[in-house]
Amino acid sequence: MTADQPLGRRADRNGFTLRGKLVLVTGSDRGIGKAVALCFAAEGARIALHGLATPEEAKAVAKEMHDAGSVGARFFTGDLRDPTQVSALMERVSAWGTLEVLVNNAGIQSTGPLADITTEIWNDVIAVNLSAPFHTMRHALPRMAQAGYGRVINIASVHGLVASVNKSPYVAAKFGLVGLSRVAALEYAPLGTAESGGITVNCICPGWVDTALIAPQIAERSQALGLSREEALDRMLAEKQPSRRLSSPAEIARLACWLCAPEAHNITGAALPVDGGWTAQ
Repeated sequence: MTADQPLGRRADRNGFTLRGKLVLVTGSDRGIGKAVALCFAAEGARIALHGLATPEEAKAVAKEMHDAGSVGARFFTGDLRDPTQVSALMERVSAWGTLEVLVNNAGIQSTGPLADITTEIWNDVIAVNLSAPFHTMRHALPRMAQAGYGRVINIASVHGLVASVNKSPYVAAKFGLVGLSRVAALEYAPLGTAESGGITVNCICPGWVDTALIAPQIAERSQALGLSREEALDRMLAEKQPSRRLSSPAEIARLACWLCAPEAHNITGAALPVDGGWTAQ
């Protein structure tokens, strides 16, 4: 089995399966979020999709989920910068069924020196990357606690563990998300059992991943240094990621799916780097 193949629709030795469970993945119309949604779909989960897609794009993504094995997929909208819209999103998802897995994946980034970051940029990055997960978690976790099982998986970043220049709003938001996740993990850790799976809250902290998000950074280096795209990418990896390999969105997705298994009941409050050794330096 390769990293790009689904884990498969199966039950573990205790009869646990993701089939039929309701999973919300924010920002799931592209990139890591879409890969995560597809991984859960392959397990037979119901997928609450979310993102900035057009109606036609949303319909196409939902069909991909059905084709992958999902027993139900619906697309939900909501501007994550607006707490009222986030609350409305969560209510609409909850009206569809009991939310058992929440994946806060949606994120935005704007780079530049600290002195050049406008208040609008700061507020937008903090709102989407930090405040929106707070609002979704505040809604979802009490209901998960009642059921004795629940998973919150926050797609943070290596920049939730270490800093880089010219990324002050993004780094601040991702550090905040890791801290928020640890507080929530501690508050909900005593609930549930090993058999039920308990309530866990974790962050996945990717380094460089092969998505459209890194394309502008590669292009900027390529233009500034007169390098080909491949040369610019290799130099970018060499500066930070010792493996000098990109991760694929599917690799991040497989980790997210595995964290939902009952045997992961004692993995909570973790910030799991998938960074080729970036944070080991």
